[in-house]
Amino acid sequence: MPGERAAVRLRAALRVALSFYIANGLSVAAGLLLISAGVHLALGAVAGAAASVGVIVASPPDMAAPRRGKFLQMLPAPLIGLPLFFAVQMLHAAPIRLGLLLVPATFFAFILMAWGKRGIPIAIAVMLAMIFSMATQKPTGLHEAVERTLLFGLGAGLYVVYATLANLLLNGRYRVQAMADLLLSLSALMRSEARQFTPRDETQDIRDVPTSMLGQMLRQQAALADQLQATRDLVLESPRTVKRQRLAGMLTIVLEIRDHLLASELDLDALRLDVAHAGALNEMREVLEALADDAAALADALLLGRQPSPATDRRPRLAGIRMDDAGAHHIPAGPTGAMLARGLASRIGHINDEMLRLSAMARGETLPDLAVVRANWHMFVSPTAWSIRPLFTLWRWDAPPLRHAIRAALAMAAGYAIAVSMPWGSHDYWILLTIVVVLRGSLSQTLERRNARVAGTLLGCVFAVALLSAHLSPLALLLAMTLAQGVAHGFAVKRYLITAVAATVLGLTQAHMLNTGVSTTFALFERTADTLIGAALAWAFCYVLPSWERGQVPALVARTLKAQARHARLALGLGQLRSVDISPELDWRLARREAFDSLSALVQATQRALSEPRAVRPPIEPLEHLQAHSYQLLAQLSAVKSMLVLRRDRLTPDEIEGPLARTAARIEEAIGTPPIAGPDMPASPPATTLGGPIPLPDPFDNDISPWMLRRLDLATTLAAQLREDAARILQSIQTNVPTMGR
Repeated sequence: MPGERAAVRLRAALRVALSFYIANGLSVAAGLLLISAGVHLALGAVAGAAASVGVIVASPPDMAAPRRGKFLQMLPAPLIGLPLFFAVQMLHAAPIRLGLLLVPATFFAFILMAWGKRGIPIAIAVMLAMIFSMATQKPTGLHEAVERTLLFGLGAGLYVVYATLANLLLNGRYRVQAMADLLLSLSALMRSEARQFTPRDETQDIRDVPTSMLGQMLRQQAALADQLQATRDLVLESPRTVKRQRLAGMLTIVLEIRDHLLASELDLDALRLDVAHAGALNEMREVLEALADDAAALADALLLGRQPSPATDRRPRLAGIRMDDAGAHHIPAGPTGAMLARGLASRIGHINDEMLRLSAMARGETLPDLAVVRANWHMFVSPTAWSIRPLFTLWRWDAPPLRHAIRAALAMAAGYAIAVSMPWGSHDYWILLTIVVVLRGSLSQTLERRNARVAGTLLGCVFAVALLSAHLSPLALLLAMTLAQGVAHGFAVKRYLITAVAATVLGLTQAHMLNTGVSTTFALFERTADTLIGAALAWAFCYVLPSWERGQVPALVARTLKAQARHARLALGLGQLRSVDISPELDWRLARREAFDSLSALVQATQRALSEPRAVRPPIEPLEHLQAHSYQLLAQLSAVKSMLVLRRDRLTPDEIEGPLARTAARIEEAIGTPPIAGPDMPASPPATTLGGPIPLPDPFDNDISPWMLRRLDLATTLAAQLREDAARILQSIQTNVPTMGR
């Protein structure tokens, strides 16, 4: 057992080491070493240290990214940071005027966060330009200030060119690593799904365990939706070569597996209560876990550059599972347990079939069908061109980016006032640096960063003091900075605690090289005190002009309902009965992506709200119900879609065309527009499509139209429940408006 645990940890560590996060961190470290060492050897140690600041400032936007638009993604940070670096140099000896520069500059830097994931690293880079400029000694005059700024610009400019070329060179590897990381996430989701196959009599728990599992599934689905978009951006860019086409084809199969996995949740609750099928559920769970192992093994093969082993066909084992109703109680006017179990096994069989396709494609044994992706790949990837549209949406008092920018500017003003008053005023920049890296747009994110920052700084200070006390040569310190930069950048997304440790070592070593008069004697005490002050200020200012999640919830709910309605309309389209045409498939895929993305945003907002004060939280219970019903609706529609595409030969078109159209219309009527909360709220539309229960044949009989009608009926019921959930949420928010932050 200890040996197995050690092997699992070693395998997990190897996966992290081979991930694109670490590859990107190593690329950044190599750029820092090449540029700083080159300038150091050509112009001297002081010039090399100044150029390294430019590299560090230019590096935050350098992430694994598509080749197209990489240069324009890297350019804004040094363009904005360069004049601010020079301005801070000129105001070094004028603390009041320097403060008057820092506060408005912080506001405009944080405004860049309105551009989302693309803007956040640029905002951080701009702040680093000012803070590291403060870390230098006071320039003796204009000449030295200009010289430092030119060296800063040299390092930043060289790094922009380097990062663009390195991303071009590593792009193929990034694609493979992103796909492997996606497969590992899919494997984890499959394991979570498999845990739901445990019969109730084994868990000895009726409520808590299912609720806990559902919450975990929701979080994993939300994380997977975000990861899918990042992978699309890399993998779907110009899939012209055979290798790229194979990866793009694998991505489309992963999406199909995600849908089948979602559909496998159907009918689980009824089967978990049926003791007669406990053995069948356990066997299906083992099959699903084995499929998860296959996905993880395929990911490992991609990371190691090996030919994947052929996947095992588990259809025979599924076919051998005993599923009968002997000794089980019959469900009146509904399917028997054996019917439900056979249907569930069939859906797991679809996952098995897709895993076989995935393995064959990874091995180069089958060619991908990329008609949709190759013709319309640009519709599935994030835009790379900059737009000024986000700037026009900011200037409302309740706009979260505007409030966050004001909050950050006020926090920096308070931090700077405290910093210049401290007895170790030469280290004033450390308080400001802590505020910049800790303060986030939500309380939950700030709390997470605060704790990691404090712990990471304590550890990093110990390492940095030991390193600086060794009195190493400038080149040796540059090597230490390179290692710290690579670790800090590589773990920034995955594990911020490690980033905080490495960033502390990097910051202290960088400051030592910029300011040779810095003593290491009291560094541990000073940095710890500065970090605690900065973290406390960032935490406190979260409550200044807060943007509580409840303010965003109505828009997120409306987006979710609209996306669900559009997805239902396209998933139930009659075109699927007649032909699988590129146009309806493309529209449906886009609608499916938006349905998952909108739901992911709602799940993440609900999770963040759990860290907020109770008085300002949105109604958590109805939000969780809406999320659960949304995923259940997606599951029902995924099952319907599978029948329309995979088993259309067993459908009777005349019997299902009318119900398909009526179901789409009823779902549109229920959730096509957000409900109006209050006593005059209109009643929900009828919650059923069918006139009453109909006899259900064995799901493996020739005609499965009755099962299709059952799915449509359940989907209509879920749409009505979604409307009621949304009405409860809106009514709770409208009748319990908090006063904080207004």
